[in-house]
Amino acid sequence: MLFNSVAYLIFLPVVLCLYWLVPSKWRTLLLLASSYVFYMSWKPIYGLLILGLTAMNYCLGLWLARSNKHKKALLVGTIFANLLVLAIFKYAYFTVDVMNQALAPVGAHVPNITWQIILPLGISFFVFEFIHYISDVYRGDKPIKSFWQFALFPSFFPTQIAGPIKRYQDFIPQLNEEKHFKLKDLDDGFKLIIFGLFKKVIFADNLAVAVASAFSHPELLTGADLWLAVYAFAFQIYFDFSGYTDIARGSAQLFGFKVPINFSLPYLAGSITEFWHRWHISLSTWLRDYLYIPLGGSKGKSKWFTYRNLFLTMLLGGLWHGAAMNFVVWGAYQGILLILHKEFRLVAERISPLRRILDNPAGKLLSIVVTFHVVCIGWVFFRAETFETACRIIAKLTFIPQLMSAPETAFAVSLPTITDPAIFMILPLLLLLLLAGQIASGITKKKIVRLPRLVDIAYVASMVLLLLIFSPDTSPKFIYFQF
Repeated sequence: MLFNSVAYLIFLPVVLCLYWLVPSKWRTLLLLASSYVFYMSWKPIYGLLILGLTAMNYCLGLWLARSNKHKKALLVGTIFANLLVLAIFKYAYFTVDVMNQALAPVGAHVPNITWQIILPLGISFFVFEFIHYISDVYRGDKPIKSFWQFALFPSFFPTQIAGPIKRYQDFIPQLNEEKHFKLKDLDDGFKLIIFGLFKKVIFADNLAVAVASAFSHPELLTGADLWLAVYAFAFQIYFDFSGYTDIARGSAQLFGFKVPINFSLPYLAGSITEFWHRWHISLSTWLRDYLYIPLGGSKGKSKWFTYRNLFLTMLLGGLWHGAAMNFVVWGAYQGILLILHKEFRLVAERISPLRRILDNPAGKLLSIVVTFHVVCIGWVFFRAETFETACRIIAKLTFIPQLMSAPETAFAVSLPTITDPAIFMILPLLLLLLLAGQIASGITKKKIVRLPRLVDIAYVASMVLLLLIFSPDTSPKFIYFQF
């Protein structure tokens, strides 16, 4: 069941009505049952997987909290069990391929996996939530006593498929609050859902067609054309993922729940470090708290110790996104960029003229432009079907012919174009609506900005109308559903 499907548009109001009609003591169970219906509508058997992982982590969390001996072994064992399940479903094929490539020079090989392994939706996200929970209980936080509340923590349907990654210290207290129906929550939640659908359907889905065509046959396009395709993908993935997050946040708010903000205008970041403070915030903070800091963070005697930890964190963060060499390279690239930025800051602090240039408005604008372009180069590895394809695209983007390895195909590819002049007339309005939505939905600020009521109604009505007019015939899955 996708957020941008008719089924969800029926499912959500039905659950919402039941939630506010039943006595408060039954609401957790109602949400839990609804969340399992939501998850099992895709593949019922995998409902047993999330239930089994939930039961395991619940029992081991209570055991860990009571145990005085062998706590570290219990922690490591529980984390290993969670990661093993993730590895079996997500990395089995990749592991066999890598091992066979490594063994090929000596003539050995590992038997290929002959059965089909289907990746459970959301497994990367709820495994990270389980690891966060177990780690914090190990550090001394109180475990969740109610099994039903604990079961809802990873399965809560607005966030179960692609986050945002929640912290149980923020989520569980909301289950214990006495909730009352508020028109404000209904209003804000509905606007977030409409805004998210608008970003997904109007922007991301229309950009996706051109992006797919360009990345399928990069050898037939010029470097300038490929730069346009990369720019298009940069905005496609932003509108797609942030649109999903807005729908998730809006859906949760209808029930009176707050879930983490995941984006804060990332393409206005002035450095790669700032970009990761603005992009997929719930993941970047998870990587910081449960990988970078446990590795030692920046507490080593040498800066190289810090750089090693940064690199390993981003490398594993890339692998978390997908079982392919592309994602490993993308993660390594992000790690290298973070290291280079730290080195650049050290140099800038010693050179006063350079520091003054960076601090003035022109320097800040240049920093934003440079950051956006280095992020875009990374997106090539993220989007390309294979590592070889990514190298061919990078070769044309950077004019390095030595990276070119594949022969050109002797047929033409046509990029889809929007020929309806109405789209160009409406584009300024779309951008204005997008900016208004960023402010109104509280993405750029923690506090929701209140627009005049008539402006508010016109804003939402315009978005709904544009959704009806410019929606493509089919809407693909959200990009992050594959992770």
